[in-house]
Amino acid sequence: MTKISFFPPMLRFSPFNKLVQVTLGIAIAFNLGVNPSLAGDPFRANQPHNIGKNTEAAFRAVFFNGDYPTAERYLKQATSSESDEPLVYAMKASLAYMNGDLIGLDNYSKKTLEAGSKLLATDELRGNIYIAVGHFLEGGVILTREGTIKGAPKALSRLRQVYQYLNQAEAISSQDPELNLIKGYMDLMLSVSLPFANPDDAIERLEKNAAPEYLTNRGIAIAYRDLKQYSQALNYANRALKVAADNPELYYLKAQILREQGRQDKNQQLIQEAVSNFDKALAKKSQLPRDLVRQIERERDGAVNSLKSI
Repeated sequence: MTKISFFPPMLRFSPFNKLVQVTLGIAIAFNLGVNPSLAGDPFRANQPHNIGKNTEAAFRAVFFNGDYPTAERYLKQATSSESDEPLVYAMKASLAYMNGDLIGLDNYSKKTLEAGSKLLATDELRGNIYIAVGHFLEGGVILTREGTIKGAPKALSRLRQVYQYLNQAEAISSQDPELNLIKGYMDLMLSVSLPFANPDDAIERLEKNAAPEYLTNRGIAIAYRDLKQYSQALNYANRALKVAADNPELYYLKAQILREQGRQDKNQQLIQEAVSNFDKALAKKSQLPRDLVRQIERERDGAVNSLKSI
């Protein structure tokens, strides 16, 4: 079935490429419920870290509202006003990937790594987190440029560095919400992609220590969808929608889950409900990347056609 992640078009990729997509998305997670006094930190209710108001606004635009054009405007401002924040460059790398801009992806991946390295002096925890993210993004550049077969050895070398720096961050604060969100998503996508791996530990990490909650619920919904456990997937998708009810990508995710559950159960009503959720996502297509809109339209048409065979 079609794989969904946050930034790139919803296509089927190799496990490592899918993991890159998820990491790109996690790099810009945002929670609407953040108190403005908390220095723009969408992850921590206590001891917040300073991220920056334009970066925070870009978070909200993408992950709470699913509004990519607005996010790009805030990112343009953040590039000059918050140039030391590695999250800015991770976000820019994500948008470059989505737009097929390999030069931009390469450039902003390097900048994420550089900014993360500089951040070590003042924020060792987040510095290590974003050095890891920078290495991960550069692994994505290698795979995109050289292909899966030729690029896999180099990309896997980067993956080892990713976990080296994440482990260093974990030694500083093992229960940090931002760290557990990123590492939880990475571990989940690996466990879903590798048949011998168990996703339970990753799901537990997200549920217990990650934040914001609506984004952890979204990740767990994706995991259960890929594991074909559709009732659990729908439960977590609905939890995410309770908080971010205006995000069209969440309706897309819910539509995918309902479609697959309907096909599995040969239930027309579920598939009709899936079509309704595809329509809710498409009602805000002006906010979404064009390739993603086309993908949602194709999946909606497929769901309508499948009604004829049940």
